[in-house]
Amino acid sequence: MSWTRRKFIGVAASLSLSARIPAAAGRLPDAAPGYRRIAVEEAFATPELLEDWRQFLARAKDEDPAFFSLYSGLLTSPGARNLRERLNDVGRGRIRVMDRWGVDMQVLSLTAPGVQLYPPKKGAATASEINTRLAAIVAEYPDRFAGLAAVAPQAPAQAAREIERAVTVLGLRGVLINSHTRGKYLDDRDYWPIFEAAEALGVPVYLHPNTPSPQMAEPYLDYGLAGPGWGFAAETGLHAVRLILSGLLDACPGTRIILGHMGEGLPFWLHRLDSRFDLFARADRTGRVKRLRKKPGDYIRDNFLITTSGMPWPPALMLAREVMGPDRIMFAIDYPYESSREAVRAMDEAPLSREDRTKIYSQNATRLFRLPPGPGAGQVEASA
Repeated sequence: MSWTRRKFIGVAASLSLSARIPAAAGRLPDAAPGYRRIAVEEAFATPELLEDWRQFLARAKDEDPAFFSLYSGLLTSPGARNLRERLNDVGRGRIRVMDRWGVDMQVLSLTAPGVQLYPPKKGAATASEINTRLAAIVAEYPDRFAGLAAVAPQAPAQAAREIERAVTVLGLRGVLINSHTRGKYLDDRDYWPIFEAAEALGVPVYLHPNTPSPQMAEPYLDYGLAGPGWGFAAETGLHAVRLILSGLLDACPGTRIILGHMGEGLPFWLHRLDSRFDLFARADRTGRVKRLRKKPGDYIRDNFLITTSGMPWPPALMLAREVMGPDRIMFAIDYPYESSREAVRAMDEAPLSREDRTKIYSQNATRLFRLPPGPGAGQVEASA
């Protein structure tokens, strides 16, 4: 075992909060039996990263007002201490919560906004360090965790190289990017090497939300709109449509992009996007709208997958199943921001066939992330 891995496994163990998390009271009483549950958008952080964000808060009110609006409470409020602890917990405490609600595996990713607040050089170096740490966590608990790499899009060439290292050397299963980077979107050709690297390696890009960029933030600052209740979906759905209209998916047709939160609203909008498709080109004043090979909805069905993170609501799931198909939906909780209990209950109670529920709970994720087969532990501890 390398010195780096030994060192981080020790750090990970010290971060485990199992002594501070109440003992599990048993699995969800009415959970449907016989399903392997793989949750694919599950966040973690490091104490160092959270401290860097606290330092950024001092100037964020002017530089990034939406970040300040949302994260000032998360990073400083005593009431959010338990959430911060759960973000830092990458060991037995987290596994105990998983066991309680029958979750066999989490696909871990660095919580938003990741390393995308840093200058390019520091962002790239921090992403590399965190990916090495994440690989050590997965190596310690290979039946319970898999991981998605963090990258710094602000350094696109380094980001592409880091994806290759993370996948081929560290064994991570894809990459997660927190939407825009200080107001810059991935449809710009400067960032396409990131998608080219992911496509060449056969791994997906998870496009996770960020707070609205400084350019669009002002109307979202009132009423708490900048965060997950509205701003996240509005911002990330916009980003996804920009990627489609840029021609990226014609240039990189094997690209697979994951959207959380039941597709950030796009399944609801598929007909509208397609019916107004010609209007995009007629209304464009930038000259950037490309002649695409397909309609927007076709790219969403062919190149995108969606997850149930933060959306434990069967009516939305059934709409998504109708327009996307059961092979393009994956189970996710959005732990620790959302309730594991509600996520499992909603999936178990949705009016799905056993075949479709199995696909969404585990088969689609196993195939996409090339996860090893197996039931996982997913059992209540004897002491519970």
